[in-house]
Amino acid sequence: MNAAAATPKIAGSFEKQIVYKTNNLDLWYGEHQALKNINLDIAENEVTAIIGPSGCGKSTYIKTLNRMIELVPGVRTSGKIIYRDRNILEKSYQVEELRTKVGMVFQKPNPFPKSIYENVAYGPKIHGIRDKKVLDQIVEKSLRGAAIWDEVKDRLNQNAYGLSGGQQQRLCIARCLAIEPDVILMDEPTSALDPISTLKVEELVQELKNDFSIIIVTHNMQQAARISNKTAFFLNGEVIEFSDTNKIFSTPLDKRTEDYITGRFG
Repeated sequence: MNAAAATPKIAGSFEKQIVYKTNNLDLWYGEHQALKNINLDIAENEVTAIIGPSGCGKSTYIKTLNRMIELVPGVRTSGKIIYRDRNILEKSYQVEELRTKVGMVFQKPNPFPKSIYENVAYGPKIHGIRDKKVLDQIVEKSLRGAAIWDEVKDRLNQNAYGLSGGQQQRLCIARCLAIEPDVILMDEPTSALDPISTLKVEELVQELKNDFSIIIVTHNMQQAARISNKTAFFLNGEVIEFSDTNKIFSTPLDKRTEDYITGRFG
């Protein structure tokens, strides 16, 4: 059977509204095909986890969802990614418009070399908000939303680099919230954090899904099991299986999924 034509085993209920619909997506870095015939429906107000071994296409996939992948020289794609009824891969779709709706949190915290306040206010200022009272409200709301307000409210004018790694990551989440996105992409957001900070971010993700659709790449299968509603297992650039998380981890339909989650490889 042609691997590129393999159809992932998909189970579970998908009654929620779909925010992202990926249809027959292929992606190449030069001559190397990194994604092969990806078909995924991402539901709103859920946490969707992307798991799989290193180099399987997880990060490549979520970076197509806000077109950050286009920053890599030699990348080309075919297929469609439908976000809210529009194909974001069409040249007419303005990438700036997309990234106001689809925020991203990276593996390593990356605060700007500015004050805590200015980190959060940066996005709204870029979008033309100059009223100090409005900015104050956005900053407080975003820091509260990222569960860090009480820790930083008395030092908003201090440099963000003075925060701990876990606090910096929650600040980056607050910076993301400040532009009021629809979707939040997270690329292994806790891999550089200690266990206590990891727990805080996981608790935060669970709260945020009430207002946002979250797609999280994680190398930590226990984390995927704890915080996600649905899980997609990637292998060699393909989606092998996509289902409700509890089904993926209890009764996977594909032996490769079972082998991965039980530690036989990866």
